[in-house]
Amino acid sequence: QVQLVESGGGLAQAGGSLRLSCAASGLTFSSYNLAWLRQALGKEREFVAAIRWSGGRTYYADSVKGRFTISRDNAKNTVYLQMNSLKPEDTAVYYCAADMSAVSRSRYDYQYWGQGTQVTVSS
Repeated sequence: QVQLVESGGGLAQAGGSLRLSCAASGLTFSSYNLAWLRQALGKEREFVAAIRWSGGRTYYADSVKGRFTISRDNAKNTVYLQMNSLKPEDTAVYYCAADMSAVSRSRYDYQYWGQGTQVTVSS
């Protein structure tokens, strides 16, 4: 079955960096668009970044543009999220998601999800 497994979360100070990874199995990874979404306590899950199946185009939420970078390694079936200049408002559970359809900013449009990894940014 399809599995997406996130790792790399943890505690960081404001201004610091973290790199999240999401390893996929059970699907033809190179055919899927991949995304990172996050959910803070008491808030709805929101789009963070996405990358097309080819890796040629990326998309970002305005709140992370210029600070976060999404990338993928199709040979390793892994998608990454490099997070720099972290802010306390980046604190959330981060999820990776996959879908074969067009890249979407909506949490409703992704077929497969990981279990999430907690990112906590202290001020």
